Amino acid sequence: MEHRRWVLTATILGSSMAFIDGTVVNIALPALQARMGATIADVQWVVEAYTLFLAALMLTGGALGDRFGRKRIFVIGVAVFTAGSIACGLAPGITALIACRGLQGIGAALMVPGSLAIISASFPDDERGKAIGTWSAFTSITMVVGPLVGGALIEYVSWRAIFFINVPFAAIVLFLALRYVPESRAGGERGLDLAGAALATAGLGALVYGLIESPALGLAHARIAGTLGAGLVLLALFVVVEWRSRSPMMPLGLFRSPAFCGANLLTLFLYAALAGGLFFVPMNLIQLRGFSATQAGAAMIPSVLLLFLLSRWAGGLADRIGAKRLLIVGPLVASAGFALFAQASDASSYWTGFFPAFVVLGLGMSLTVAPLTSTVMGSVPREHSGIASGINNAVSEGAGLIAVAVLGLAMAHAFDAGLERHLQDVTPELRGEIQRQAPKLAAIGIPRAADASQREIARRAVADSFVAGFRLVMAIAAGLALLSAFCAWMTLESDAPPRRHEGQ
Repeated sequence: MEHRRWVLTATILGSSMAFIDGTVVNIALPALQARMGATIADVQWVVEAYTLFLAALMLTGGALGDRFGRKRIFVIGVAVFTAGSIACGLAPGITALIACRGLQGIGAALMVPGSLAIISASFPDDERGKAIGTWSAFTSITMVVGPLVGGALIEYVSWRAIFFINVPFAAIVLFLALRYVPESRAGGERGLDLAGAALATAGLGALVYGLIESPALGLAHARIAGTLGAGLVLLALFVVVEWRSRSPMMPLGLFRSPAFCGANLLTLFLYAALAGGLFFVPMNLIQLRGFSATQAGAAMIPSVLLLFLLSRWAGGLADRIGAKRLLIVGPLVASAGFALFAQASDASSYWTGFFPAFVVLGLGMSLTVAPLTSTVMGSVPREHSGIASGINNAVSEGAGLIAVAVLGLAMAHAFDAGLERHLQDVTPELRGEIQRQAPKLAAIGIPRAADASQREIARRAVADSFVAGFRLVMAIAAGLALLSAFCAWMTLESDAPPRRHEGQ
């Protein structure tokens, strides 16, 4: 029993490091723009490099654990993640930081799938549910505390500290894993779909590159059009390989289940809205409203706190009335949250412009997450529940990966159009300088040599242009959330409580 407690501690700490690094870095993006002169494309890559490898390799990480030992792959994942964290903290420039974030993503892809697999293998049937519930609760708590602690580290120490803080926690995880976690493998010999992993990584990477770099070069540029085309071809080849493979990382046959297909479509659209929309919130709070990094981290707590407090209740409600109603209502409420974000002007206070949006968004996600998980797990035979959960997690990560690129493109075009409109009354020299810095968005530095009235016009133009882009992004996010509710309405079965697939 004592050993199991330490097993649970190791998996909670390991997963929490990966989850926190997937979110708290957003709060550091304004600091990266200020310290390194990073453009919006640069900071998008800081987020996307991590998410790309996590999304593309998560299922492969699970397969590696099944084949070579879950403890072994988990420990390797923690070591790679820690090496990436140290490298990020020491990165001399933005390009090196992006590369090191990719290394972190590879480590997370090896580490995260093993956490729940280790719990499942280490706890008997009558204790497994409670252990997984404890894992979920504590990882949720870290997601509440993470932005606040991360913001404080950025403000009072350095943005580099959010990476170095992983080192002592990783040391604890490695000690506990090596001492207490038993080794386990899957019963059968599970093949490795290396071709599928390579195609998924290359295809998603090409798409993201084309989308992120297109504002600078234009969608018609040969490099951008070629990269986007190559990404689509590679992803089409991925589907062909998965269909023909004897051991696919993503068994396409699972999508024959309408509930499984619908739940993943819902995940795709809702998590795209979440990742793409919230990417720009810290920039708005810090660069436009003058929030400190600590305040920006604290500003996001209402959403995550509601998710932590209400998810268990929503899961119980889904058991009584069925998941479909909640999976329609939850995304609708989340859509209203994004719509509230779109109403905020640069003159709005936090309590009138952002707090209501965070609360409504948190309520919507609270109604959605637990029923969505139950629907995914209950829509396939029991022996496929692990891979079904992995696919759903990969879909959510992939959705965020593409959304940050696509909504970044929308923001860039709206921002550039806004500058074009609002800079008519400034000198050609000042206009040219501001437009050269347009890729920095709200981090644009207005030349001090300019006349005070001209500086004020330029400052107002930058703020108004960012707000216009922010509102467009949030309107798109609200539309994506509505689309996810529509998917639930069209694809999920009646409101009867979810049942296991026949034969489970």
